[in-house]
Amino acid sequence: MDGAQIDAVVAEENGLTVTLPETGPAYFNAWWLRDNCPTSFDPETRERGFDVFHLKAAPRPAEARIEGDALMIRWADEDHVSRYPLAMLQVYAHGARRPDPADLPRRPWFADHYPSITRVSHPVLLEDAQERQRWMEALLVEGIAIVTDMPDTDAALTETAGLLGTIRPSFFGDYFDVRLHIRPTNLAYTSKALELHTDVPAEELAPGIQYLHCRRNSVVGGQNLFLDGTAVANDLRASDPEAFRLLSETEVPFYKEHDHIDMRARQRVIELDHNDEVSGVTISQHLADIFDLPQRLMDQYYPAFVKFGRMLQDDKYLMRFSLAEGECISFDNHRIVHGRAAFSATSGERYLRGTYTDRGELRGLYRAMVSEGRFK
Repeated sequence: MDGAQIDAVVAEENGLTVTLPETGPAYFNAWWLRDNCPTSFDPETRERGFDVFHLKAAPRPAEARIEGDALMIRWADEDHVSRYPLAMLQVYAHGARRPDPADLPRRPWFADHYPSITRVSHPVLLEDAQERQRWMEALLVEGIAIVTDMPDTDAALTETAGLLGTIRPSFFGDYFDVRLHIRPTNLAYTSKALELHTDVPAEELAPGIQYLHCRRNSVVGGQNLFLDGTAVANDLRASDPEAFRLLSETEVPFYKEHDHIDMRARQRVIELDHNDEVSGVTISQHLADIFDLPQRLMDQYYPAFVKFGRMLQDDKYLMRFSLAEGECISFDNHRIVHGRAAFSATSGERYLRGTYTDRGELRGLYRAMVSEGRFK
């Protein structure tokens, strides 16, 4: 080790302590340093090309010093020199997550939100990156947005959803048609009231972003019902922390069973993110399986579950409106709870075409749009 640099770089048994310009001394593990040498990443694919598993022994710096704005390490037992920008080391100095431009603060909303819903135009979305960014931000922040001026074609929904990701099939298929079915396999395919729910909880990972393109709506009744599950869960956390804990920690079963389907999954009714903030909810009474929790636990769980379910129906949260022909409502299926009032089946026609994409693709496209990433 270069003793002249002892104040800037200090060797320890398993790594180095490096004095960073802004925050002072910070420790870095030698395995981590060798694994994350900038040369470990292919400049074309931007993927890691170096395989740390192939090292014959634990990496050991033979020499380390600060050179300008970088840390230089010459590795023992290897013909290799690494140079790490100090700004890069600063990001990982304290075990904090790498900043994520898609991790936007969620803005809860309530029953009066309908006039303020973000609205974007389908033709403009296809041509204007700023309009697409505005749409993405609405879905990340509020979990909901309406696309207007949608053509009355199947292709329009494919085109719209494709802007945010790849069509995500479910056990309904790539698309589903919400209209009256002679032999319905789902309450949505009847004229009955559709209770408040999130979609497809019986899948291990339910689809992230849902799209409902209104093609026909001339019936009497059938109002759309939407609410922000995070707003309700936040209020439950404030008013009844123990009920909130039970719903955010306990997994309960959901199912979908029909002639050729037997889907089963366990979900938490309230979903928390890495900041311990409410990121969404999973709720569906028509797809809730028989709870198989210990019966003594049910003494506490059911009152919490029922309390939350009743809150979801409170007029404080519930937004009621009728989706117009040519509109497509897009929303976060892990956050937004939706349903439908009953309608008169003989009063007209009601037809919505739906599909899904995933939240991860939305976030990835948004990051690429607003930031340069690590390798540009």
